[in-house]
Amino acid sequence: MKALLSSIVGGPETLSIGELPEPVAMAGHIVIAVKACSINFPDTLIIEDRYQFKPPRPFAPGGEVAGVVEAVGDGVTGFAVGDKIIALTGHNGLAEKVAAMAFNCFKMPEDMDFATGSALLMTYGTSVHALKDRGHMKTGDKVLVLGGAGGIGISAIELAKAYGGYVVAGVSSEEKAAIAREAGADDVVIYPYQPFDKDASKDLANKFKAAAGGDGFNIVYDTVGGDYSEPAVRAIAWEGRLLVVGFPAGIAKLPLNLTLLKSCDICGVFWGAFAARDPKTNMDNINSLFDLHKAGKIAPRISQRYNLENAATAIAALGDRKAVGKLVVEI
Repeated sequence: MKALLSSIVGGPETLSIGELPEPVAMAGHIVIAVKACSINFPDTLIIEDRYQFKPPRPFAPGGEVAGVVEAVGDGVTGFAVGDKIIALTGHNGLAEKVAAMAFNCFKMPEDMDFATGSALLMTYGTSVHALKDRGHMKTGDKVLVLGGAGGIGISAIELAKAYGGYVVAGVSSEEKAAIAREAGADDVVIYPYQPFDKDASKDLANKFKAAAGGDGFNIVYDTVGGDYSEPAVRAIAWEGRLLVVGFPAGIAKLPLNLTLLKSCDICGVFWGAFAARDPKTNMDNINSLFDLHKAGKIAPRISQRYNLENAATAIAALGDRKAVGKLVVEI
């Protein structure tokens, strides 16, 4: 079957169209005819062997798909051939077919299209886990979302608003500011590109503080890292929570005296591991997302669609931080 292959360690330029063996529905697994696969930050890492998991080569990137059940393995219940589903696969999603563990598969609402389905789980699943389970968000909380125009940033804005928060988005351009406002952000801070010297870092911290007003942010949702994290923490409220979601700008180096002075928490958000360890709570979270989507409170913003032949371009755009909203490959 056709797939976008990572045959050697490297960036998107090393990917090429090739063939993989068709997957088999082993016990506890479902084989899916892939209709759409969204692009996420792990796709930029896994091809360079910088992700937590290193599958044997050749493999296809792509960890989030929507499609149709083609076969079910022994022990699988609740799914039948022909069902429309969305699934987390880890890798091999950028292929005509993929096998996924049944506990990572979810039936799609009938009124949801494949592209939307493929763009929902990883971003909104991460954000609902981050805000509810790790950030303990409550109505009235002030939330700063770094990287507010990307797919995961938009999901955090929409969910934080749905949960009754006041949301400020941090973005890098006026174009991205407009997108964050469209997603529901109450205010926007436009920050320059790193690296920051001491004065630039202080200036950004002051901008964040001004946007927060009062005592600062109860939650900082950090999808960026790098030099952006410290100014955000300086704008955090007493007993606030820094949610560490991703670091395309690099792993932040924080002065830990700030955590003492603000009595704040640094909370790691590893949604994939959480979903495997606590599938029931994760299922409840995903079902809540379906309800919010049906109510019109959340909706993945698909900014560009690709075919399999130019999917490497989508991965490159995400890695270069040029992507706005979600990028989806249709197969």
